[in-house]
Amino acid sequence: MVAVPPWELKREVIVKSEEETDQKYGCPPMERPFKDQLRFGVINLDKPPGPTSHEVVAWIKRLLLLDKAGHGGTLDPQVTGVLPIVLEDATRVVQALLLSGKEYVCVMKTHREESEEKVKETLKLFEGEIWQRPPLRSSVSRRLRTRTIYRIEYLEGNGRDFLFKTACSAGTYIRKLCYDVGEVLGVGAHMRELRRTRSGPFTEEKLYTMYDIVDAVDLWKQNEDSSALRKLIQPMEAALENLPKVYVRDSAVDALCHGAVLAVPGILRFESGIERGTMVATMTQKGEAVTLSRTLMSGKDMLEAEHGLAAKTLRVLMLRGTYPKNW
Repeated sequence: MVAVPPWELKREVIVKSEEETDQKYGCPPMERPFKDQLRFGVINLDKPPGPTSHEVVAWIKRLLLLDKAGHGGTLDPQVTGVLPIVLEDATRVVQALLLSGKEYVCVMKTHREESEEKVKETLKLFEGEIWQRPPLRSSVSRRLRTRTIYRIEYLEGNGRDFLFKTACSAGTYIRKLCYDVGEVLGVGAHMRELRRTRSGPFTEEKLYTMYDIVDAVDLWKQNEDSSALRKLIQPMEAALENLPKVYVRDSAVDALCHGAVLAVPGILRFESGIERGTMVATMTQKGEAVTLSRTLMSGKDMLEAEHGLAAKTLRVLMLRGTYPKNW
């Protein structure tokens, strides 16, 4: 049975305890002041063909006068589409983005004419877990590794050029997938064009071009009007949408910001589907991201336990002192 893409998993919120949050501390992500929105924001960029992903990040850093920026998964220079750009302290969520699933639309060119039916059948053979060795033009070591193809949807073809859409795990090389499909067909094939239509929770629905960003920055710098730029920047919490969440008490937040392990008494509610060893996002009751953590017990154990350690902090996302110290 082929696994379901992370963005299609349905989760329920399981309540362990109830407690009011203190409105004096923290802030709902969508209500952050503009300077904090820049500091903890993500831009869902439509990468143009030509520049590298790193060059695009460098342009945005200069435009927005930032010290730091990053991206959620490299695209080759000629590949276009969804490239989440994380700003300043939001670079801390890159780990979650790099592990999230991806979706692509690809034009594969076979080296000889082939029937649509045979191409459809061959593409279906690659659904599920596959072995891949990165291509020669990759930036990682060329060791054999496993990747998951959640599904391949054949769209159309004309004898040599075939269009398909695929959902896959992070780190899957579509160029290598096309090569391998060509080997199975026996005629050879290569990737002619590629566009990324999804990177984790980010899709083409709210996608902005470099032109959109330049226009918004001009308004901001010339007229001190940040409204257009605000519309382009999502809170970093948007990058964590596909991760299971654990919501914690206000009194536990600052301890987590100092790297403490999350104890069971600090948990108010959590989402279903959590197993031991799952990466989760710990959240405040206002929906702010506190940490990326690795669970030390399952959701069932969290619900039943009164004491014990529930999750180990991997990456602190919130600034210390945002909530009062209660430890």
